[in-house]
Formats: sequence, structure tokens, C-alpha cells
Amino acid sequence: MQSARDRRSFDQGLRDVCARYAARIVKSVDRLVAIMARLRDPQGGCPWDLEQDFASIAPYTLEEAYEVDDAIRRGDMKGLAGELGDLLLQVVFHARMAEEAGHFRFDDVVDAICEKLVRRHPHVFGDVAIESAAEQTESWEAIKAAERAEAGTPADPLDEVPLALPALARAAKLQRRAARAGHAAALPEAPAERLDAAALGERLFALVALANREGLDPEQALRDANARFVARVRGGKGR
Repeated sequence: MQSARDRRSFDQGLRDVCARYAARIVKSVDRLVAIMARLRDPQGGCPWDLEQDFASIAPYTLEEAYEVDDAIRRGDMKGLAGELGDLLLQVVFHARMAEEAGHFRFDDVVDAICEKLVRRHPHVFGDVAIESAAEQTESWEAIKAAERAEAGTPADPLDEVPLALPALARAAKLQRRAARAGHAAALPEAPAERLDAAALGERLFALVALANREGLDPEQALRDANARFVARVRGGKGR
């Protein structure tokens, strides 16, 4: 059995390792932030980088996220390291433009996510007892609701589902959020038959073929359906 002295020694050693690791990470991130600042410097920076704004960079941010997903699906760990770097660059790019406009800095981004992680994991950084992932999900949502109430933000369950999500992913998330918030009556009636993943995929693929035959854009059609669903949940008349 480990003695209190041994435990203290182990904890101190762990802190020392973490401190050395953190120092190396900080040095690397600081270098990236400095490179981005140089690229955006009006005096000798890169013309392309200087022309960009939040709206023009946003599509690249989405593309890099998809490329991270692609590397994971292919099991390409070497490629994943590069793709994660490209995605990190997007964060640094947006933060640099925000700093130039006087909105926030990169360290504000890091501080915000650190505070959120600590705040939403009271079972790790506090004395709350949570025994399962399901309990943690419930706790996370409850803390989010409390944060919205404290900020005076209306507790609309659909507000945090990004419009930029692909239509199918957004539809799935909208339905889950609405059902969890007690709006199951607004959901469309699902077919009674049971489907496995393969059959569902084939049916979705067939619907895309139908849209192509009719000259319709399936992505836009589902986006419009999502908008009508949100209107129904919020008491609108769209259908």
C-alpha cells in the first residue's frame, strides 16, 4: 500500500512532468501565434493573409474540420497530426483577426475553454459525485442551462445547433434537442417499420436520387425542412 509520503512524492513528480510538458506546448503555440501575427503584419506580411476576414476564412475552417474527420476515418494517424495542425491554424487565424479588431486575443480563447471545462466537470475539479457518462451528459446540460439563465439568455434548446452544419447532421441534432426539451409532438411521424443502418442508408441514397431526377437540391430541401421544424417548435406557422 502506498504511504502518504510516497503519494506526495508521486504527485510532485507528476506535477513536474506536467510543468515541463506545458512549457514545451506553450513554446510551440507561442511560435504559431507569432507566425500568424507576422503573416498579418501590414508591413511585409502575406498579401493573401492580409486580405482575409472572418467570413472568407470560415469555409476553410469547415474544410479543415472535415479533413480531420477524414484522416480519423482512414486511420491515418500521421496525416491526422498534420490535419489537426491545419485546424489549429484556423483558430489562431480567427483569434489574430479578432485581436486586430479589439475583440479578444488567442489567450482569451484558451482561458474561456479552460474555465468551461473546469466549470462543467465538477466531479473532476470539485466534489460532485457522477458515476456514469449518462449522468455527466445530464450534468453538462444542466450546467449549460444554469449558465444561460445567469446570463439572461433565453433557454431555446435549438439556439445552439449551428446553421452551418450539413443539413442531415443538423436535422438529427435538432430532433434530439427538441425531444429532450419536451417538444416531441413537433417531430414528424416516423415510419413504423424498423430499419438497420444499411437499409436506412439505402433509403436516404434513394431520396437523393429522387431529388436529382426532379432537379431539386437535396441539401437545400432539408435545410428548408429544418427551418420549418424550428418554426414549429418556436410556435411559428411554417410547415
